[in-house]
Amino acid sequence: MKPITLREVAKACGGELHGDPDIKITSIVTDSRKAGKDSLFAAIKGARADGHKFIPAVAEQGAVCTLCEEAPDADIAYILVESTLVALKGIAEYYRSLFTIPFIGVTGSVGKTSTKEFISAVLSQKFNVHKTGGNFNNELGVPITLFGLEEDHEVAVIEMGISGFGEMTRLSKMVRPDISVITNIGYCHLENLGDRDGVLRAKTEMFQYLNGNGTIILCHDDDKLRTVTDYHGIKPIFYGTGNDEYRAENITEKGLDGIGCTLIHGLSREDSRSIDTIPQSAGADSSLSQREPEMRIDVTIPTMGRHNVLNALCAMAVGDKLGLTADEIKRGIESFENVGSRNHIIKTEYFTIIDDCYNANPTSTKAGLDTLSKLSGRRVAVLGDMKELGKDEIALHREVGAYAKEIGIDVLVAVGPLSEATAEGFGKGAYYYQDVDRCIDRIKRHLHPGDTILVKASHSMQFERIVEALMS
Repeated sequence: MKPITLREVAKACGGELHGDPDIKITSIVTDSRKAGKDSLFAAIKGARADGHKFIPAVAEQGAVCTLCEEAPDADIAYILVESTLVALKGIAEYYRSLFTIPFIGVTGSVGKTSTKEFISAVLSQKFNVHKTGGNFNNELGVPITLFGLEEDHEVAVIEMGISGFGEMTRLSKMVRPDISVITNIGYCHLENLGDRDGVLRAKTEMFQYLNGNGTIILCHDDDKLRTVTDYHGIKPIFYGTGNDEYRAENITEKGLDGIGCTLIHGLSREDSRSIDTIPQSAGADSSLSQREPEMRIDVTIPTMGRHNVLNALCAMAVGDKLGLTADEIKRGIESFENVGSRNHIIKTEYFTIIDDCYNANPTSTKAGLDTLSKLSGRRVAVLGDMKELGKDEIALHREVGAYAKEIGIDVLVAVGPLSEATAEGFGKGAYYYQDVDRCIDRIKRHLHPGDTILVKASHSMQFERIVEALMS
C-alpha cells in the first residue's frame, strides 16, 4: 500500500481523528492477526466477533491507529466513525483515486472469478497486475483488495459480486473502472433481484461510475446482455460464439486436457467501432489504431468446458484494448490456472473427480453438466442445493435434474432439502440424501471404478466434505 497519513484517512471517511495527523500507515487490515508495524486496524462488529475487542492486542502488535465506532481502551491513535464498514468504503474510494493505471471491473452471475483469472493471466504477460484474491468481491472485500495496490502495479483487475440492488453502485463508486466486463445474466440472488431482468439492472449499475472514455465488454451469447446497446454514448464491445467482434471458431473439446479453438478479432459487427477506446491516461497503446482489422489466435485453453471459450474471448478483448500482441494473449490464455474448487480435476486410484463445489446456480450447474456429458466412461453428478433462487427454487432444481437426464448423465446423487426436486427431475438412476453426512456414508455404493464425478452445490452446503470422502 502507498503510505498515506492519518489526516488523509480521516478526511476520506469523515472520521474524528484522535492522534497525530502526520502518522503514516502502509496497510489497512480487518483481521487483527495481520495487524503490525505501520498498520491501521479497522474494527468491525461482525455476526461472530466484535473487532473492537482486539484493539488492545493490535496496539501491542505495532498497529499505529484503529478505525472504530467507539473510543478504545488502549494507547493507540484512533479515528472515530459511525460505521467502520461505510468508512472503509470512503477510504478505498480515496485510495483508488491515487492511481492512474487501468482498472478492469468484472462481474456476472457465473464465471466472474474464472474470467478475472483469464484476464489477469493475459495482462500479466505485459503488466504487473493486481487482482482480487479469493472471494474478496463484496462491500468489504473490494476495499481490502484496493488497499493491496502498490506503487509498482500497472493494472488492476477487480472482481465485483452482489446480491441486491444498490450494491454494484457502491462497488463501482470505489473501483471506477476503465473497462467494465459482464460475463452473463443468470438465475442467482433471485430472492432479492426477482428475475433475470432484475439481475441485469443490478449488474449494469457498474456503468454509473465507468470512466467517461471507458469501455464496456459484454457476452453477446447472453440474451439479456445483448439488449444493452448504449450507455451514455458508450456502445458495448461484444464477444461470443456468433458473428461478434471477438469470436471463436474451430472449437474442439479435448476432455480433461482442455479445449482447443481459434480466437478471432475482426470488425465484423455493424456496430463495431474504433479499437483504441481507452485513453492514453488509462494505459492504452497508441499502436492499436494501426492494427490490422483481424487477429487470429490458435489456442489450447487448459481447462474443460465450452463456456471457458467465452472467458478466453473476454480476456482477449481486454488484452487487445490494452495493447497486447497476439502472442502475449495466447501465452496468457494458455497459462491460465483454476483457483479453489472451480472445475478442479482430481484423479484418484478409482475415480476422476471434478471439484466444482465453490458455488452453484442453475446456469453454472448446467454448464458443469455439459462438461461432464462430453467425457468418456460412466458420468456421475453429485448435486446439492442451489441457494437464493426465490419463489421458483423448486422448479429450477427440478429443471436441472431433467437437464442432466436429457444430456446423458448416467447417475445423479442429489443432496439437500431442495435437491429432492433435482432427483425427481432426473427420474430413474437418481439417488437422494437429505444431508451431506448421509451422502458420505452411502455414496460409494453408487460408484464404479473409473467413474468421472462432478461435485457441485452452493458453498454453504459444504460439498468439499464429499470431495474429501471421495478422495479417501
